[in-house]
Amino acid sequence: MMEISIIILCLILCAFFSGMEIAFISSNKIYLEIEKKQDSFLSRILTKLTEKPSKFIAAMLIGNNIALVVYGFFMGELLMRWLLLFDLHFSDAVSLLIQTAISTVIVLITAEFLPKVFFQIYANSLIKFFAIPSYVFYQLFYFVSTFLIWISDFILKKFFKTEGDQVQLYFSKIELGNYITEQMSTVENDEEVDSEIQIFRNALDFSGVKARDVMTPRTEIAAIDVIEPIENLRQLFIETGYSKIVIYQNSLDDIIGYVHSFDLFKKPASIKEIVIPVEFIPQAIYIKDAMNLLTKKRKSVAVVLDEYGGTSGILTIEDIVEELFGEIEDEHDLDEELIEKEIEDNSFLFSARFDVEYLNQTYKMAIPESDSYGTLGGFIVNFTKEIPQKGDEITIDNYHFVIEEATNKKIELVKMTIKD
Repeated sequence: MMEISIIILCLILCAFFSGMEIAFISSNKIYLEIEKKQDSFLSRILTKLTEKPSKFIAAMLIGNNIALVVYGFFMGELLMRWLLLFDLHFSDAVSLLIQTAISTVIVLITAEFLPKVFFQIYANSLIKFFAIPSYVFYQLFYFVSTFLIWISDFILKKFFKTEGDQVQLYFSKIELGNYITEQMSTVENDEEVDSEIQIFRNALDFSGVKARDVMTPRTEIAAIDVIEPIENLRQLFIETGYSKIVIYQNSLDDIIGYVHSFDLFKKPASIKEIVIPVEFIPQAIYIKDAMNLLTKKRKSVAVVLDEYGGTSGILTIEDIVEELFGEIEDEHDLDEELIEKEIEDNSFLFSARFDVEYLNQTYKMAIPESDSYGTLGGFIVNFTKEIPQKGDEITIDNYHFVIEEATNKKIELVKMTIKD
C-alpha cells in the first residue's frame, strides 16, 4: 500500500507540474497583469512567479522530472512483483519492455496528456488557484533552477552568441484582443458594454478591415448623370436626405466626382460647375491606408474599384470613423433594420446583407469565409454564380437556403437551415 500511495502521489505531482507549465505558457498576459495589480497576498505571489518566467518553467520541469524518476522506480518494482505473483516468467529484456510500456501509458494519460489539456483550457483560473503551491515548489527548487539557467545562459552566449533568459515586458495585440473577448462573453447584451470598451475592441480589429468590408455597395449608391438638369439633382437631395451625391458620366463605372448639398446655395447653372473630384482606391486596400490617403488629399469620398476597374462601391470618411466608433446616425438617416430571427432549432431568417463573420461569431456557425465575398448573400451568389430568385432552394455543404425575398440585382432575405 505504501508503494501504491507513493506512485499515486508521484502521478499527482507530475500532473501538477506539467499542468502548471502549460498553464503559465497559455495564460493571458493581460489577465495576469491585472491580477498582479490587485494588492492582495495572491497578487504578490503571482508577481514573484512571473518575475523570471524561465526560472518558473525550470522549477516545474525539475519537479516533474523528480516525480517521474521516483514514479519509475516504485512502479517498476511493483510491476515486477505482480509478474512474479501471477507466475509470469519472461526474459529480462521482455520484462523491462512490459514495465516500460505499462508505466509509460499510465503516466502519459494521467500525468501528461489529460492535465495539459485541462490546464490549457482553464489556464487563467488554474494558475491563480495553484499559485501558492507553485510558489512553494518554486522556492524549493530555486537554487537548482538558478544553477541550470546559469549553465544554459552560458552555453547560449558562449557557443551560440545569443542572449540568455529574456523577460517579456509587453503583451501582444492578440492577447489583448483575447482578454477583451473573454470579458465580453460574460455580457449578455452588447448595450450593457461601455462605449470605451466597444471602441477599444473595434480599434484592435481596425487594421485588418478592408475597403470592401465597409463601403456602400454599387447597388445602393445615390448618383446622377452630370448632364442632368440642376433641378433633378436638387430633388435627389430632397428624396435621399444625403449631404453628398455621386456624379457620373454615362454610367456608374465612370464616376467623375460628387456634389455637396451646400454647393446648391451657389445657384449653379449646371451640375458640372460644382463637381468635387474623388479619389479612386482598390477594394482590397485597408481602411487605415484609405483614411491616410483621403486625409492627405483632403478628400472625404473615394470610389472603390474592383479588379476590372469598374465601380464596386464608395467609401467615405464617415464610413471609416463608424468602424471605430459605431454607427453615427443623424436625423436624415433611414432606420433600416436587418432581420435576424431564429425560427426554430437550427433554422433562421436572415437579411442577406449580414456579414458571414458576424453570423459565425454570433450563432457559432462555420460558414466558409473568403476574400471573394463578405456577406451571406455574397456567399450564396459565389456558389450559384447567378442571382437566385424568390422561392429558389439552394444547398451548400451543411446549409440549406430558401430565398424569401430577392430582386433581379441582389438577394434580400433568406431562410437558412443547418442540417444535422
